[in-house]
This record gives sequence, structure tokens and C-alpha cells, in this order.
Amino acid sequence: MKKFYITTPIYYVNDVPHIGHLYTTVMADIMARWKRLNGFDVFFLTGTDEHGAKLINTIHSTDMDVLQSFCNKMSAKFKTTWDLLNISYTDFIRTTEYRHCITVNSIVESLFKKGFLFSKEYTGLYCVGCERFYTIKDLDENQCCVFHKNKLILQSEKNYFFKLSYFKDKLLERITNSKHKEYINIQPEERKKEIIGKLHLGLEDISLSRTRTNVNWGIPIPFDETQTVYVWIDALINYISGIGYSNDRNKFKHYWPVDIHFMAKDILWFHAVIWPAILMGLGYPLPKKIFSHGFFTLNGYKMSKSLNNVIYPQDLVNKYGVDATRYLIINIIPFNTDGNISYLDLTLKYNTDLANNLGNLFFRIIKMIEKYFNLDLPYVKKPNILLAQKISRYFKINFCNNINELKFQKALTILQQGLTFINKQIEIDSPWVLHKHNRTNINMCLSSYLQAIAVVALHILPFMPTVSQTIWKTICAKDNIDNVATKYFTNNNVIPEGGFLPIKGKISMINIIFPRLV
Repeated sequence: MKKFYITTPIYYVNDVPHIGHLYTTVMADIMARWKRLNGFDVFFLTGTDEHGAKLINTIHSTDMDVLQSFCNKMSAKFKTTWDLLNISYTDFIRTTEYRHCITVNSIVESLFKKGFLFSKEYTGLYCVGCERFYTIKDLDENQCCVFHKNKLILQSEKNYFFKLSYFKDKLLERITNSKHKEYINIQPEERKKEIIGKLHLGLEDISLSRTRTNVNWGIPIPFDETQTVYVWIDALINYISGIGYSNDRNKFKHYWPVDIHFMAKDILWFHAVIWPAILMGLGYPLPKKIFSHGFFTLNGYKMSKSLNNVIYPQDLVNKYGVDATRYLIINIIPFNTDGNISYLDLTLKYNTDLANNLGNLFFRIIKMIEKYFNLDLPYVKKPNILLAQKISRYFKINFCNNINELKFQKALTILQQGLTFINKQIEIDSPWVLHKHNRTNINMCLSSYLQAIAVVALHILPFMPTVSQTIWKTICAKDNIDNVATKYFTNNNVIPEGGFLPIKGKISMINIIFPRLV
């Protein structure tokens, strides 16, 4: 099996999971599920970032036990949320874990021995929210952080610096030359252009450590315990500590390099410039693809606690359910732009796509089978898979290609078009008329609708795993849906000659899977 390694950022534990965390994580989960269905050996890593000055400021304590206890509690909240949303991560890495700490020590020591670290006094403007130093040119017109809108702190300390400037030309080559064997594919294109533009302006060496008197909550530098590893360097190393760098080198060599790093655009610089430079310094392969999505506002306003307009995953699940939340969060905003959402927009999309289209179509077919066949599978001598084949071919050309290109919203538009096509076919066939005059043809028609719905269930599996399972079991489809989906997608989307349904079976009557909301 060919490997596929996917990551989310590790999320900072100063706050509970919110809609921004959810957006990135569901995006990664959909791709992880999709690649598994296509026969890949997938490793999906997520986790929590648990060091740094920001955490000390959040809980107003430097006591190690208090800090660790807080991290334990907050990290558990992320795990609980991802379990709620059916996130199929392979491993969950925490930066306070031993396996991570010893990996960070090993990496920092290697960079030092290779001559990429040096010590110097540094004075700069520091944003605690970003956990990074900025120059005046990086700030807004009020000389505030562009992300947190706060005044920066002037700090002076003696640190170890990483020779980032050394890698400028190497980075430009790997980001701009798609034929390079270590080409870094940054998406979307406009973000790639932003990175290239900044690289052309030049690179400054960056601090790799903080003095322990200023930041004691961090991993000590192995050769100088008066210093702790700068939280961003610490955090980036999770991508290799989580796949066995310190305890299973065969596993590490198998999965590295990463195939996709998913993240929001505010941390792209760290992943597209600093992280590849560290890897080049170590002599390791570079990330294959880095995908950064935009920000979104709620009702036109930036989400913040002070405005009391932060949306939390549990809020969405309470209103829409788990699978609908997964569908809506990934479908309401294109990945490559900033956007605005509202509960009105979410509910409209829910009613249009899920209640009126998918849910109503499925329930309509089940009700006809109940009415005309007492929920027995319509008997046909030979499975009627013509409609299913049409839908399958349409999805293969459009739906599948869009997912592979990370255009999930376009893929779901194709899905809705497929559902509309099935609905139109029902209107053309008019089974309510055939019922009175041609029993054989109504059997064929209803059987064909079930086969087509089975194809739909296979394609929505990465997006709505529970609903797809429900549909599959309700229509008595053969085998486990995951097994069938893997065979289907790895066999070039070919429908088995006998279709997906047994000759005989009893349909399960269920409630509407997506009740309409007001």
C-alpha cells in the first residue's frame, strides 16, 4: 500500500476548540478518509501545542504542576471534541509528551552540531498572542499585530538563533520550481505568491530559544539549560515526533515526508519557510504540499470572546447533528478565500442540500417501497444498474477529481447535481403510475433508485460517515460499506455486475435522516 501522511496544526491549549479548529480538522479528516478508501496507508496526525509564554499568561502561573494539569484538561477537551465529530485521526501528539520532548532535544542538538545555530543578544518587538518577534514592517498602521491587534512588547535577551537567511535561495528554488525533486506545492496559488514575495525581500535569522527566566514553560535546550526551545520550533517538530522519530525510525522513514500539511493562513510562514529550512538543515525531505485556508467572520464580524460570537463545535452539533455539521462546515466557504457565515446561511444550506435534496430523496424512495412492496426489496431477475452507472461515471469525472484537488465545495456541488438527476429520473418514470399498470417495470425502477442511492452513499462516506452507514444498512446493501467503498474506488469506480443489493431482503423503515429546520 502506498502511504499518505496528513496533518493538522497542533492546536494551542489556551482555549477550547472552536469553529476555526473544526474547519481545519474536518478538512483533514475528509482527505484522510478519502485516501483510505482509495487504498492508501494513511497516517493522520493531530494534537495540542502546550508550551510557551501565552499559556503562562492565560492561567497566570509559572508553577509546573499547575501548568501541566491545565494542559491535561484542555488537551482532553480537544480529544473529546474530535471524537464527537467522528475525526479518524491515527495519533494525537502532545508537546508535553516524552516522545516529543526527546525528539525536540535531538533536532536542536543536530542543528547546533551542523553549525546552523549561534548565540547572540537580540532586542525586538514580541507578540505574545503569536508567540513570535516582528519587525516594524510586519505591523499594521497602528504598529499593532495584524492578527491580534495588540501593541507588541519590546524584549531584549540573549538567545540561540537559527541561520534561516542561509536557506533563502534554496527555499525559493523549491517553492517556484515544480520540477524540483523536493518541490513544495503551496496552495492556494495566491498564498504561494505571498510567500515568494516575502522571500524576495530577504530573510533574517530567527530566535530558536527563549531565556528560561522569561519563559520557563518549555523544553530546555540540551546543551544550555538556561534556555528553552522557542514554542514555534517546538511545535513544528511534532510532525516528525508523532510518526516515530524518537522511538520507531522505520515508521518515521515510511511516512515522512508529509503529503499534506493543513492549516489556516496566519501560520503559513512558519510551515512554508521556517519548517522546510529546518528540514533542509537536518537533511530530511521536505513537505510535498502545504494547504492554507482563509479566515471567516460571523455575520460580518470577527469572532471573539468579547463580542460573544464565537461558535463552538458543540453548538453546531446541537443544532444540526454531527454529520450535517461536518457537511456544512466544509461546504459553506471555499478553502481559498476568506468568507462570512451566519446561522441563517448554515440553516439554508442544511435545508436545501440535506433536508430537501438528500434526505427527501432517500425518504421518498423508502416510502414508495413501503407502499408498493411492504418494505421488501423489489425483485428483479437481473439488477438494474444503468442509473447507478450514469451517476457513478458523472461522479468519477467530477466529484472524485475535485476531492483530489482539495476542492471539496465543488465536489459537494456535483453530489447535489447527482441527487437532482435521480429525482428527475423518478419524475420521468412516474412509479406511482407504473404501479397501476406495469408491475415488472416498477420493480425495475425502484431497484434502480436503490442502486443509485448506494452509489451516493459510497461518495458521501468521507463527509458524512454515519449517514452513509445508515443509508447502506437501511437499503440492505451487501457487506460493510467501508469494504465495498474501498473495492469500488480502487477498481476505477466500477459497479459490480450484480450491483450492491442482494436478491432478497427487507428494507428498514427509518425516520427522516435530515428533518427540516426553521
